[in-house]
Amino acid sequence: MTSPDTNVQVTLLAPSPASLKRKREAAKELIERYYLQLTQGCGNEFCANENCASCPGFKQLDNNQAAARALELYRTRAELCTTWPIKKPRSLLFQNVSPDKYKHNSKAVRSELDVICCKKQQQNNFQNITYLTEEKVDEILSVCNETGDFSPLVHVIGRIFSRSETLVKSFRKPEMKRNCLSCLPGNVPDNLEKSAELQTITEGDHSAPCCSQQKPCDCVGQTFKLEELTVDVKSVRRVYTKLLSHNRIETALINALMYLSPDVECELSYHNAYTRDPNYLNLFIIVMENHNLHSPEYLEGALPMFCKAMCKLPLSAQAKLIRLWSTYTSSDIRRMVEVFQQLITFKVISNDYSCRNLVNEDDTAVAAAKCLKLVYYANLLGGTLTTEDEDEELSQENSEANLHQNILIEDTRYKKGPRVDPLEKELNFKAIDCCQPVISYDEFVNESLNNILAMDKDYIFFKVDSEKKFSFLTCPFLLTPYTKSQGLYYDNRIRMFSERRITVLYNLVQGQQVQPYLRLKVRRDHIIDDALVRLEMIATENPSDLKKQLYVEFEGEQGVDEGGVSKEFFQLVVEEIFNPDIGMFAYDNQTKLFWFNPTSFENDGQFTLIGIVLGLAIYNHCILDVHFPMVVYRKLMGKKGTLEDLADSHPILYRSLKDILEYEGNLEEDMMITFQISYSDLFGVPIVHNLKENSAEIPVTNQNKKEFVQLYTNYILNQSVEKQFRAFSRGFQMVTNESPLRYLFRPEEVEQLICGSRNLDFHALEEATEYDGGFTKESRIIRDFWGITHSLSEEQKRQFLQFTTGSDRAPVGGLGKIKLIITKNGPDSDRLPTTHTCFNVLLLPDYSSKDKLKERLLKAITYSKGFGML
Repeated sequence: MTSPDTNVQVTLLAPSPASLKRKREAAKELIERYYLQLTQGCGNEFCANENCASCPGFKQLDNNQAAARALELYRTRAELCTTWPIKKPRSLLFQNVSPDKYKHNSKAVRSELDVICCKKQQQNNFQNITYLTEEKVDEILSVCNETGDFSPLVHVIGRIFSRSETLVKSFRKPEMKRNCLSCLPGNVPDNLEKSAELQTITEGDHSAPCCSQQKPCDCVGQTFKLEELTVDVKSVRRVYTKLLSHNRIETALINALMYLSPDVECELSYHNAYTRDPNYLNLFIIVMENHNLHSPEYLEGALPMFCKAMCKLPLSAQAKLIRLWSTYTSSDIRRMVEVFQQLITFKVISNDYSCRNLVNEDDTAVAAAKCLKLVYYANLLGGTLTTEDEDEELSQENSEANLHQNILIEDTRYKKGPRVDPLEKELNFKAIDCCQPVISYDEFVNESLNNILAMDKDYIFFKVDSEKKFSFLTCPFLLTPYTKSQGLYYDNRIRMFSERRITVLYNLVQGQQVQPYLRLKVRRDHIIDDALVRLEMIATENPSDLKKQLYVEFEGEQGVDEGGVSKEFFQLVVEEIFNPDIGMFAYDNQTKLFWFNPTSFENDGQFTLIGIVLGLAIYNHCILDVHFPMVVYRKLMGKKGTLEDLADSHPILYRSLKDILEYEGNLEEDMMITFQISYSDLFGVPIVHNLKENSAEIPVTNQNKKEFVQLYTNYILNQSVEKQFRAFSRGFQMVTNESPLRYLFRPEEVEQLICGSRNLDFHALEEATEYDGGFTKESRIIRDFWGITHSLSEEQKRQFLQFTTGSDRAPVGGLGKIKLIITKNGPDSDRLPTTHTCFNVLLLPDYSSKDKLKERLLKAITYSKGFGML
């Protein structure tokens, strides 16, 4: 049975093209009449139509408002005055004249009419303005305040800020206004008549002298030679303060920016605008001084378009912008950071990103990240910088190690991807050179972005498609250490798989029995001897084997290494290496940190192997309980130690040297210090060292105290341990030389990567834990379990982590990043809890009481050692 409606046929007759054309023409004509009525009026001084400019109570509209209002009147078929407006209504001249004056005081009327006419004439003169200065803005504001009509200022702002050629010429420094702007077309000084010579200049002959200085004008195109920017930033800021107090003017700024940005993007992309005129950068400086850019009104349209335009700036222009912003105060830099961070967060929150809709493909988020990078480098460049050069010898060793690895074609392909940021090359500056930025690094991290970023896809873009796709790993300042550690994890795993494939290839082609893993078989009682001897052989014979996946086996134990055995191996090795009785490192009881022993009896090979162990820990994603001062990680990144680095490594010496620098008395007579220093080694033997030739005869004075402090610092942190540290760094680089470690991580983040987080938040661990085998979050034994673990002491919590995960440290990002699984291991019994540390799995019998659970658990975490097969 069919529906009755199925047999009904409806035929729709489309209007003819001619009919549509007539209707459009009629509508256009009607809208134009409404527009003229709103802008010019009907000419009737006593018009009662409230939508007519001739009506006495009509409030004037600007062109944009009148156009929008005309469309609205057309849709509602509003009243249209019968008289066609053919001239400006006289009522506009009388709208500010009171009726009493008009009736009884004709002189007052004429006087006030003269004032109004003068104001009207001034408003007409504003239409000829082709650039703005603070003085001109003040003049227009003065007229607008007197008349109560701000439309002239709105029109000027809209016209100047919407065109690059007018905005670039605006707000020049005083000397630029005297020397150059007076010769630009349409900008003749009021007190200077346009002579024949000036007429020639304004028509484009810039080889003639400037009108005020009588010297060749060099403000156009390639002849521009000034090194510093010509915009008066302080004047721009004062102007914005005056303008942003008016809502209509801010609306004009928003609309102007939307008109300006596409033109700027086109001019930079296809017409080399900055190459032709270096002052083109002025418009970006002027726009960025708007303190309201981060407000919602800008986020949806104007700001995204402006960011895309800024990304088209050449590297030289970006570097110039960075150098300018590096002179800004912390509040100014923080304001610019908020602008781009707000835009990124707005895009992340307002879009539903997925594996098919990546944030990497969002042009606005990408553009904001690129712009934020400029502010980031300005923040570093404006901070406290080190004066020490990079360790060139160490860098050369790293380059040679990289060259050795490039022999294989697959390795060369694998290494494709950014290693040094182009902006660093352009600035001749490295991020590691900054000791203290203007504002904190944390203010550049965007948590919302980190939460939705697909790091597996992002890493592919970083390594393979960096020229076609944007990777947020190229903006590591936006990412948390945990997010970056995921990228490093993918990099390490791919390298391991690559080494494994190469091994298989050798086996097939050459018939060699090559081991696909880095196998270490060690005895617990001789773990250092066994491990270091084996690693020394590998480092000597084939260093590339260090990049294979580590596989550790304890002799006499049945554990299969899926990660957990390696974790215990590293922990035991570290405990032995940093034993003060060995004497390789000196332990400071005050700082609780280790430092290289300059008088150690161990050879270079021992320190090289220690560096290999640290590199292997990072490469195999293991956490180590090591305690180095931050200067060690800075030196691993290629920098030399400086005075500020002594603050955490040698705090007593640091305070003493700072006192010397700050001493205002007679240093030579009061302290009697020479350039000869003495100290005691690890075994209490006094050592004397001359910082200069004939040091004992050279006193430290107020004139040479800086040199003394610099030489003393360099000796303690660099020269005295140069042999030991160079061997240590060489071993570390053997494993990590091809890793993006130095590109992605700051020294303090490398420490966190190696040592993990010191904060043991067991509540975060509880939230992240999963359950299996019949247990749920609401099970009685699970509630008892977490009640017990939260009540444990700090040392017992570390023992629990060691028992369940193979490490007593929290990983990067905290315990919430550990996916602990608690599974039911049978009914109530006297068996102890057991774990698979490789997979963070805790096997827990269903104990009958909380007391029994606590007794069994504490015994397990206290006496656990070794591996066995269940």
